[in-house]
Amino acid sequence: MPRLARRALLALAGLGLAAAPAAAQPFPNRTVTIVVPFAAGGPTDTVARLVAEAMGRELGQTVVVENAGGAGGTIGAQRVAQARPDGHTLLLHHIGMATTPSLYRRLAYDPIGGFEPVGLITEVPMTLVAKKDFPANTLAEAIAVIRQRRDALNYANAGIGAASHLCGLLLMKAVDTAMTTVPFRGTGPAMQELLSGRIDLMCDQTTNTTEQINSGAIKAFAVTTRERVASLPNLPTSAEAGLPAFEVSVWHGLYAPKGTPAEITRRLSQALQVALRDPRLVARFAELGTTPVAQDRATPEAHRAFWMADIAKWQPIIQAAGQYAD
Repeated sequence: MPRLARRALLALAGLGLAAAPAAAQPFPNRTVTIVVPFAAGGPTDTVARLVAEAMGRELGQTVVVENAGGAGGTIGAQRVAQARPDGHTLLLHHIGMATTPSLYRRLAYDPIGGFEPVGLITEVPMTLVAKKDFPANTLAEAIAVIRQRRDALNYANAGIGAASHLCGLLLMKAVDTAMTTVPFRGTGPAMQELLSGRIDLMCDQTTNTTEQINSGAIKAFAVTTRERVASLPNLPTSAEAGLPAFEVSVWHGLYAPKGTPAEITRRLSQALQVALRDPRLVARFAELGTTPVAQDRATPEAHRAFWMADIAKWQPIIQAAGQYAD
């Protein structure tokens, strides 16, 4: 064999040997980013940071949270839907994944077909809260004030389709009274306005309100679930307080872009299941008024089934309200 040809073959063989380890690199082989489609400091962000820390320990890689808020969560969701489907860019979203298909008639991504469910994380109760000097101390008194002052009151939410917006819709329907709504780029900024007294009312998840309620920084009138929350034992349920039609909880789930290999999705799901058993995460969730879902719900199959059922649940409610985000 001519010398030049022999050298070329050796060079190619060398390249093949060098490339082989790279191709065989296990997942994950670099930092994993969890995109939260809401502002930092909000309840979904809180859940994401706890999950990221626990998953990072299981995956053996750094897992970071990146906030990409705006447009009711669709900006961050679009980014993940269009990301490389290799498992290194994920989405942690809440109930908005079930309402977006009905709230938006035109999107630059497929809100259902653009994602691979990884697993459910938690279902978080909502709380109806008010600024510290709001002139009511019970839910009945708050309803009376709402009906009396009506649109003179400012109700904060994180934009159309956000959990706080949906909770507000249910509240106004339940008391048959409208309020002036003020949208923010996340419930983190909204909470700051409530603390300052510039906003009267808001409905937010216990992960974002428990510490503020227990410190006395804001007032709380009810938790929107059938049972009381352990971290807020003195806070009645909406049914106990006389408003049974006002019931809603917010679930969170983890998603990968469509086309992510099944083995990677399964590895992420396994890491999530381990994370949800982490004693530090469980304890912190309890402090925030929630608990991780059961292990059999933190799977792609269970997540997808629950997601599809919730889409079917919210579609008629949104259509009846006639409020769309586009």
